[in-house]
Amino acid sequence: MTRHKTKHQIYTGRFAPSPTGPLHMGSLVAAMASYLDAKAHDGIWLLRMEDLDFDRNVKGADQHILQSLERCGMQWDGEVTWQSQRQALYETALQKLGNNVYPCACSRKEIADSRLRMGEAASQVYPGTCRQGIAPGKVARAWRLQVPDQVIAFTDRLCGKLSQNLAQEVGDFVLKRADGFWAYQLAVVVDDAAQGITDVVRGADLIDSTARQIYLQKLLGLPTPTYLHVPVVTNAHGEKLSKQTGALAFDRDGVDILHEALLPAARFLGLKMDDSVDDIATFWSKAIPAWREKFL
Repeated sequence: MTRHKTKHQIYTGRFAPSPTGPLHMGSLVAAMASYLDAKAHDGIWLLRMEDLDFDRNVKGADQHILQSLERCGMQWDGEVTWQSQRQALYETALQKLGNNVYPCACSRKEIADSRLRMGEAASQVYPGTCRQGIAPGKVARAWRLQVPDQVIAFTDRLCGKLSQNLAQEVGDFVLKRADGFWAYQLAVVVDDAAQGITDVVRGADLIDSTARQIYLQKLLGLPTPTYLHVPVVTNAHGEKLSKQTGALAFDRDGVDILHEALLPAARFLGLKMDDSVDDIATFWSKAIPAWREKFL
């Protein structure tokens, strides 16, 4: 169930990029949406580096991200946090889950083969191979959360009422990976609660993760934020704009940040912005009320 802020609770939002490269237009849209929602609510906007995927982190990318946000006139509140410095919190949460988690010895190939045998309808669902215990001769590789055969429902501020049956549509999902890295689902739930996040504004590519996170929040006795998922930017082939698909930094040399990044991003979000904006400070003075008019 979605939690509503109490009368005296301060809106607290966040932007949580991964330092796997510079921010591109897709990540700028996500950053802008979360920033504008916080400002429109007269709230707090935090910045968190989700740097747990150590194999993909790019040296210096975190500092580049900070500089990019500053060039755009986006100032975060408080200190920046790094997930890599918070791993003890994730271990504590895993232990708290107790019998709801179990070791899994399956390799990716074994999971893929099992899915094929289950048919196309279950092709994305973990088959539960290790739920009743690891087969003799096998060694634990990851830790999974056992999910119930029930519907998790929530209301997204933009997309409306949504629901997902975790057992039928996801299956038992990983909390700690075979390589020892903490999975996104657990880390984001623990960090949002620890930082007092009341509202999560992020790209619609993450909407499928929401039911899993709400179920984890319930098991851990943590509050559920309000969610708003905004459309994602795609390339000419209809693919989500990302570093993997060759997306370029939005503030690379020669780019006019105001006219070639900020204004296009705001218009992508459906904000009414005219061409009279001639500096970044003016842009934000117009974008905040435009966001308030559309989303509040």
